[in-house]
Amino acid sequence: MAALEGIRVVELGLWVAGPAAGGLMADLGADVIKIESLEGDPMRRFFSLATGSKVDRNPPFELDNRGKRSVAIDMSRSEGREAVERIIRGADVFVTNMRPRALEKLCLDAQTLRARYPKLIYAGVTGYGSTGTERDRPGYDVGAFWARTGIADTLRTGDGPPPAIRGGFGDHITAITTLSGILAALVQRGRTGEGGVVETSLLRTGMYCIGWDLGIQLEFGKLKRPVAREENEQPLLNCYRAGDGRWFWLIGLEAARHFPGVLRAIERPDLATDERFATVREQRRNREELIALLDEVFAKRPLDEWAERFDAQGVWWAPVQSPADALADAQALAAGAVVEVEGMKGGMTRQVAAPIALADSGPRGPAPRLGAHTDDVLRESGLSNGEIETLRRLGALGDEKDT
Repeated sequence: MAALEGIRVVELGLWVAGPAAGGLMADLGADVIKIESLEGDPMRRFFSLATGSKVDRNPPFELDNRGKRSVAIDMSRSEGREAVERIIRGADVFVTNMRPRALEKLCLDAQTLRARYPKLIYAGVTGYGSTGTERDRPGYDVGAFWARTGIADTLRTGDGPPPAIRGGFGDHITAITTLSGILAALVQRGRTGEGGVVETSLLRTGMYCIGWDLGIQLEFGKLKRPVAREENEQPLLNCYRAGDGRWFWLIGLEAARHFPGVLRAIERPDLATDERFATVREQRRNREELIALLDEVFAKRPLDEWAERFDAQGVWWAPVQSPADALADAQALAAGAVVEVEGMKGGMTRQVAAPIALADSGPRGPAPRLGAHTDDVLRESGLSNGEIETLRRLGALGDEKDT
């Protein structure tokens, strides 16, 4: 029995952060009902909206929505809103990342739903929080997680521009944060019988992720700017390039502990008594010289040779891999990082696994076609076939679409 089997989740989400939280719950066995407009979650059209591409496969959408059931309802109509509330009535969890103002217009805000359904756990994900003058500002993780929190700025060197940002990164971290809050609320409900409100935001999650730097800023009123790798104050916690052009990281955070192994690997035991590098303080003071020396040494052999030497001498290190390398990494595969799942368009596909390994967890099926489960879910929610047909005749329901 999966951990969340028997838990019903209603998701009113779009794009990434909210649906990703629902997707994690689906992988853990919950019955996740995805409420969509008649046009569907815009993430279904990710490639066409972002680049104009006509590609008909959508791995990002499939990752965050596999194993769910889709209900297509026009919530601009009162009949549609009533149908959605009938679905929510039987839910354990309601998760949404719509903006607060839109939820209030639909009467699907936390205060309204919790008053009607005291056992409901309401999980609201926002860009900038549910209070304050900017609570309805559109975010995406580029704005609320990366830019606004200080993360992008701390990744710059000198006066250069912020680095390129990978899509969905902050959204997925926020989804994990949301999941942790929901699970805590489920435990609390088991003790008290009462539901509750879980609030997460891209902004607060991002600020927590950069909490070390922000804590230093709070305590000392200043923060050292990032520097180029050639000036890194921790030469043993730095990236280097092997003779075949491949990059790797030394991860010798405890420099005094790790320096001897590095010296054995590079066959330079004499550096242990070199007054420039004899202590951690001196390594820091003469960092540019040490980094330049290591650059010269590492350029003489390919990474595979260094890997053997590092492992033989107990050096802590990691290769800088491309996405293709990571997907072929034997250790990643052994750890279960890639799974086979039925695809939306049929056939089996390889997808990234959820980050949680738990007994009987894993993908329950493909991401749903838009509206594929509308009638089934409405019947389960107590609507008769006649009521469903009336809603369809009024244009409040969508038929299953190949999207």
